[in-house]
Amino acid sequence: MKVLMIGAGNMGLTFAEGMVDSPHIKNKHLLIYDKSEDVRLQLKEDSRFCVYDDITKAVRHAHIIFLAVKPYHCEALFEEIKPLLSSQQVLVSLMAGVTLDYISSATGLTKVVRAMPNLPAKVSKGVTAFTETAAVTKIEQIAVRNLLDSTGTSIHVKNEDFINKSTGISGSGPAYVFYFMQSMLDAALKMGFSQHDSKVLVSQTFEGAVELFKNSDLKPEGWIEKVASKGGTTQAAIDSMEDNNVNTLIKDAAYAAFHRAVELGQENK
Repeated sequence: MKVLMIGAGNMGLTFAEGMVDSPHIKNKHLLIYDKSEDVRLQLKEDSRFCVYDDITKAVRHAHIIFLAVKPYHCEALFEEIKPLLSSQQVLVSLMAGVTLDYISSATGLTKVVRAMPNLPAKVSKGVTAFTETAAVTKIEQIAVRNLLDSTGTSIHVKNEDFINKSTGISGSGPAYVFYFMQSMLDAALKMGFSQHDSKVLVSQTFEGAVELFKNSDLKPEGWIEKVASKGGTTQAAIDSMEDNNVNTLIKDAAYAAFHRAVELGQENK
C-alpha cells in the first residue's frame, strides 16, 4: 500500500512523519508532494520520504491520498487531480470545513474520508475524529484508522455532524487549554515566581492532573471533591470560578467553535 501526502505544511508533515515511522508503511511507500519547490528540496534531505516533483506521477502511484492543504486551495487542487484519480483510490481530507459531498463531487471519487486532527499530533498525543462515505470498505476504514493513529489516537464517528462537534472539543480544544495555562502563568508571575518556575508549576500541574484523570474511573467532579476541602484554598478558587460562570463560558466557547465549523462547511460547499 502506497500512501501519498499532498501538502507538507505543519499538519501534513506531522502526519507524514508519524506514518513513515509506523509499521503500516513499507520503506519508500510514503509519497509526498508539495507545490513549493523549496519545501520539496528540504523534504528530499529526509531519506524516509519518496518526494515527487510531479503531482501527476505521485497521484497515479498512490492507493490512499491524504489532502493537507488550506481549505481555500482545495478547489484548484481538485481541478488538478480529478483527471488523475481512479475509482479505487481513497481520499483522506485533513481540511477543516470541506465536506464529504463537496470533495466527492469535485473529484469524482466515492471513497472519501474526512478527518479532524488536533495540534498535539505534533508530539504523538493527537486525537483525530474521522468518518467516511458509504463506498469506503471496512478494510479501507481500518487502514486509514491505522495511519491516523500514527500521531496519537483516533475515534470513528458516525457522521459529519460529529466532525464539526469534535472541532469544538478536540480540534480547537488545545487553544482553550493554552488559554487557561496562560492565565495561570500570568498569576504565578504576578505572585513573584520566575518564568522558569512558573512554567514548571503550570505544566507539571496540567500533566499530573491529566494522568490522574486518565488512570482512574473518577470523573473530574470526583477529583475536584478530593482536592477541594470545605472552607479551604481550592474551594475558594472553585467558588470564584462558579461565581464568574467559567463553566458556562467554556461550554459556550466550545459551541462557538462548533457553529463556526458548520458555517465553514456551508461556505465550502
